[in-house]
Amino acid sequence: AADPKQGTAAAQKLCDAKVAGVVGHLNSGTTIPASKVYNDCGIPHVTGAATNPNLTKPGYNTTYRIIANDNALGAGLAFYAADKLKLKTVAIIDDRTAYGQGVAEVFKKTAIAKGMKVVDEQFTNDKATDFMAILTAIKAKKPDAIFYGGMDPQAGPMLRQMEQLGLGNVKYFGGDGICTSEIAKLAAGAKTLLNVICAEGGASLAKMPGGTAWKKRYDEKYPNQFQVYSPYTYDATFVLVEAMKKAKSADPKVYTPELIKTNFKGVTTTIQFEKNGELKNPAITLYNYVDGKKSALN
Repeated sequence: AADPKQGTAAAQKLCDAKVAGVVGHLNSGTTIPASKVYNDCGIPHVTGAATNPNLTKPGYNTTYRIIANDNALGAGLAFYAADKLKLKTVAIIDDRTAYGQGVAEVFKKTAIAKGMKVVDEQFTNDKATDFMAILTAIKAKKPDAIFYGGMDPQAGPMLRQMEQLGLGNVKYFGGDGICTSEIAKLAAGAKTLLNVICAEGGASLAKMPGGTAWKKRYDEKYPNQFQVYSPYTYDATFVLVEAMKKAKSADPKVYTPELIKTNFKGVTTTIQFEKNGELKNPAITLYNYVDGKKSALN
């Protein structure tokens, strides 16, 4: 769960342990508050998973992101809905976390700018499993699509309940939080999985510079452990290591200035940073699900 208190507590433990650098956290709700802790104790911090744009707004020289943020994800999905699918109406649900609310707000703003009408907005939380009430309310508004800002543990049951309520023809959009292999299992055979269109930062694994060969090595060493963020976490680790090598030191005070000068050919892309720690020229990829498996659309 995106618990800020757990995020800051974990960050403080790492500060107290005087680690040389941090790769993490998983989501924006924990990463944003933790970033201040790392900055206060002078430890560089690279995330390959947290996508809320607010992460880099403070301008800490210790905070870096190697994946596209929600501005790119939410906007890309809205463009696809309006321009490619010609959808006119959408209902929006978010889980009230920093991640879910952030990506939903960007989608909403972009969809409206593209001429789509938001017919309903509903809210849940990142521990919910029963969505019948909010989906029933949405069904009455007859939207062409639903956008969900949240994670796959909620999206899977939501898809099952959409099928039960007769929302089988409604497109279902979401960011990288739902864009996982797990969502197919969590949807438990619901045909609404066929209506899912989701976005991830970066290229598809097949189009990453070293993606296919790297995944083969990864699977051989760690069978059945691959996650959507695995290649980004790998690259984030090496961004820190390369900065240490250039500085000839693992002391954060010595190697931190090297991070902003990063030019690292990673598995996911060639990583360079903007002045605020955001990845330069981030790509996004849209996906749907075919026979229960994630398939790149672009």
